[in-house]
Amino acid sequence: MKISALAFVSPARQTLAASLLIALGLLGGAAHSQDGPQLNLQRVELTSGMHRIDAQVAATPDQRQTGLMHRKEMPQHEGMLFVFEQPAQQCFWMKNTLLPLTAAFVDDDGTVVNLADMKPQTLDSHCSAKPVRYVLEMNQGWFAQKGIKAGAKLGGAPFRRK
Repeated sequence: MKISALAFVSPARQTLAASLLIALGLLGGAAHSQDGPQLNLQRVELTSGMHRIDAQVAATPDQRQTGLMHRKEMPQHEGMLFVFEQPAQQCFWMKNTLLPLTAAFVDDDGTVVNLADMKPQTLDSHCSAKPVRYVLEMNQGWFAQKGIKAGAKLGGAPFRRK
């Protein structure tokens, strides 16, 4: 289960967030199951320097709650991007998550704020160092192997300003 800080969102902000998600093509009929992994989520291509990431997008509360639970494997170049309606302190745990993961907490402009290695099947809380709208989960060690640290920039449609 994924958890996050809850905050009041004004109707104007809700409309803006919904418009952004629709414009990015991130809303859709994704499959949701508490009993197995979500496999049919929308995808977005992200980059970090010359490295490409094929990220599934968890944009709804149900998708974010399920996240990468129950998955037994994930290809090295794949991950999951959690998209929240507005920046807030985001905290994640790993209950029912079988893979060791690293979470990158990411600012609106794609800057990695902080990274957290997370052990499978624990309730340890891993939080963003400041309010963020995005969290990218990758296999543990992926960011370190690529030399990606706090301050690095991610590229892709979610981080482009209009």
